[in-house]
Amino acid sequence: MAGSATAAKSKITLKGSAEIVAEFFDFGINSILFQRGIYPPESFRKEQKYGLTLWVSNDEQLTDYLKKINFHLKEWLVAKTIQKLVIVISSLDTQEVIERWQFDVVCDKTSDDDGKPKEKPLSQIQNEIKDVIRQIVATVTFLPLIESTCVFDLLIYTDKDLDTPENWEESGPRFVVNSQEVRLKSFNTLIHKVDAAVSYKLN
Repeated sequence: MAGSATAAKSKITLKGSAEIVAEFFDFGINSILFQRGIYPPESFRKEQKYGLTLWVSNDEQLTDYLKKINFHLKEWLVAKTIQKLVIVISSLDTQEVIERWQFDVVCDKTSDDDGKPKEKPLSQIQNEIKDVIRQIVATVTFLPLIESTCVFDLLIYTDKDLDTPENWEESGPRFVVNSQEVRLKSFNTLIHKVDAAVSYKLN
């Protein structure tokens, strides 16, 4: 009998989608910090994810910081109150912003965990995420070489009525002056859609 193979549909809940997106942000932030040399390469270890070999920080202070960020991200993704996550890379000496990685998050406001789960193959979502990560890695081919010591900040945009967590502070958008923007690919769990872009300073 002739047969055909199709990707099995996965039931994506609101919490499940939040886990997928938060995990992407964790690996995505680590990949950007490694690729752009914000931390020394020896402070990263290899890890397999999405069918790729990714670099994840071994720095205890950075790891603890990213865990706290991830905790809040999951909460805001479930609450559907997050709008975007931005990674700002700036010069340590001059504080000038030289790169700005922006991830816009579009939430399906009608979704809740008591409702009917969305159906989409998990393998398809992971392949979409893989394409975004691959693009992040490939940006080193066109982004200007970072020659000075730089630091990074995370900006998280949420709905206006949300309370700011303790030890967090309000910040301006911190755009790159005289910049070029490159749009990257996106991925969609059907509950959360993430669009990516990077802006960098033109020499």
